[in-house]
Amino acid sequence: MNDYTTRAGIEVDTALAEFLENEVLASLDCDAEAFWSGCADLLGRFVPRNRELLAKREELQARIDAWHRERAGQPHDADSYRAFLAEIGYLVPEPGEFRIGTENVDAEIATMAGPQLVVPILNARFLLNAANARWGSLYDALYGTDTLDAPPALPGGYDELRGQAVIAEAKRFLDQTLPLANGKSWAALTAIGDDHIPLADESQFVGKSENARLFRNNGLHIEVQFDPASPVGRQDRAGISDILLEAALTTIADLEDSVAAVDAEDKLLGYRNWLGVIRGDLEESFAKGGKNVTRRLAEDRRYSDPQGQTFTLPGRSLMFVRNVGHLMTTPAMRFAGEDIPEGLMDAIVTGAIGALDVAGKTRLGNSRSGSIYIVKPKMHGPEECGFTNDLFDAVEDLLALPRHTMKVGVMDEERRTSANLGACIHAVKHRIVFINTGFLDRTGDEIHTSMQAGAMLRKGAMKDTAWLRAYETRNVGIGLRHGLSGRAQIGKGMWAAPDLMGKMMIEKIGHLRAGANTAWVPSPTAATLHAIHYHREDVFELQRGLGEVPGLDELLTIPLAEGVNWSDEEVREELDNNCQGLLGYVVRWIDHGVGCSKVPDINDVGLMEDRATLRISSQHVANWLLHGVVNEGQVMDSLHRMAAKVDEQNAGDPAYEPLLANEDGAAFSAAKALIFQGVEQPSGYTEPLLHAWRARKKAE
Repeated sequence: MNDYTTRAGIEVDTALAEFLENEVLASLDCDAEAFWSGCADLLGRFVPRNRELLAKREELQARIDAWHRERAGQPHDADSYRAFLAEIGYLVPEPGEFRIGTENVDAEIATMAGPQLVVPILNARFLLNAANARWGSLYDALYGTDTLDAPPALPGGYDELRGQAVIAEAKRFLDQTLPLANGKSWAALTAIGDDHIPLADESQFVGKSENARLFRNNGLHIEVQFDPASPVGRQDRAGISDILLEAALTTIADLEDSVAAVDAEDKLLGYRNWLGVIRGDLEESFAKGGKNVTRRLAEDRRYSDPQGQTFTLPGRSLMFVRNVGHLMTTPAMRFAGEDIPEGLMDAIVTGAIGALDVAGKTRLGNSRSGSIYIVKPKMHGPEECGFTNDLFDAVEDLLALPRHTMKVGVMDEERRTSANLGACIHAVKHRIVFINTGFLDRTGDEIHTSMQAGAMLRKGAMKDTAWLRAYETRNVGIGLRHGLSGRAQIGKGMWAAPDLMGKMMIEKIGHLRAGANTAWVPSPTAATLHAIHYHREDVFELQRGLGEVPGLDELLTIPLAEGVNWSDEEVREELDNNCQGLLGYVVRWIDHGVGCSKVPDINDVGLMEDRATLRISSQHVANWLLHGVVNEGQVMDSLHRMAAKVDEQNAGDPAYEPLLANEDGAAFSAAKALIFQGVEQPSGYTEPLLHAWRARKKAE
């Protein structure tokens, strides 16, 4: 049960109220009474609007469902379907020609291209690792992953043969990125000392520090370190001991899909960690290698330029925070006798914490342009984007911030947003700094929106469909059309397999070639390796050569399995894949409150999973159940068999509670509910059921 304190008619969790008043508002010199009075006014205006927007989602979905049911058994009529969507207001008129007017955007977002991390905000250690991933060791990334065409490192300390392979590959990277004059190779360099390094393009050398040289290529920095006495430097003719790459330019501290935050206690932990990052004093101690280690935020890096003038570069990622969407409410605050929309609370609290950075009341700064960066997920269409714009206006007024201080990143992960993307951008045109695609959530919504139209293709086949190609291409093209290049990020989704870095290095460069100036990676090591892609390709140059934007008809093509006759084995394979992934993720979410982790898939390959995986899997099984591809007995059989597999995969975890031994427990019950109640879930979201079962588990 929550312990509430009343402030201006708002029931606030007491610990949260004390946190805000003593650790945030006091530092802002903000009058607490005025703040809470302003909050009450904001809630009075925005709670009813939030409710109306959610009701409109349901109304539109009900009309789409009815349209498909009325035409069951008939060939899909694309023209009639598009006209119907326009008639009911699902499709809105394009806003015409415009360009975004976002100002005061940091270079990491506007004019630089590089990797982006997403990290669960509840885990301070992971959060620190991500924030410090602005710089990464290329040597470490090559040594410890499968990217090298060389035998793996032998156990028992530093493997010199592996080290030699790393050095050779790193020198090839330098030859490609920082070519030397007269066609010489970095591999031929001898001891450097204070000697000049003869580059083919001298402008690439931008500075030095003690025992290091700093270079720049495609806007990203490379620091070459020299230490002939080190174990690595001894192997190198020039005494190079490491190469640091500027890697994760930006990081999203996530309050949404990668966390299990169901009550005031969880939310307060997330807010405290966000405050620690913004204030610059977040730290975490833990045992490693038999020693106690304390991790802190990295300091800025100091250099002198070729003229001898001192300058600094940021030592940390530029931080975004991802708020939750419009759907869920939270018991952390109550207004007019009801839990308030969680997204309203997130905007107020993360905005207030970000205001400390804007006011310069932090040890380490985040934005050098005076902006607060908030990613807003799961908005449906321009009306909901406009709601967020108005909400951010109100929070800025509450905190006495200049207009458009709070910038917004729009997740293009719902079908109504994809279909109206230009209008969505227009609704936030003075604060937008980010659009991003995501296969899993977007496909989950694709399935749910057209749930009544028929059985869907297998998940793997979805990746080669007209709508998905149109979705990815339109996101970039529409963003470029409205002036995001040079002002905002156009992003692509996550590489989910942190152990398959060799494959990532082959495939993920495609995100750059598609026109994205950032893309998500699952770890600091992956960020370091993905940074190589941005040295190989000039994204902003690529953006200038991109072609036409696909039309709406392609985007609205429903991925139905028309004329497909699957074998029993194919149906079983697809069902098992969905159920195993669902159970493997749910058991951690419900039992341990872990919203993102490396979960073994059905082939025992570790994948970084968050709630988006659950959405696509549960909706896909629900769709096949609805249309008779599978029946309840087949689903339950798969759940039981896959529970046995998940139990086996987690057998080494002493804290793990086996699914088969606890079929009436919260985790297995939640998994069943997500499937068998999947058709009725709002937009196919998993949060309502997950929150209810996690809260029950915590209460035990």
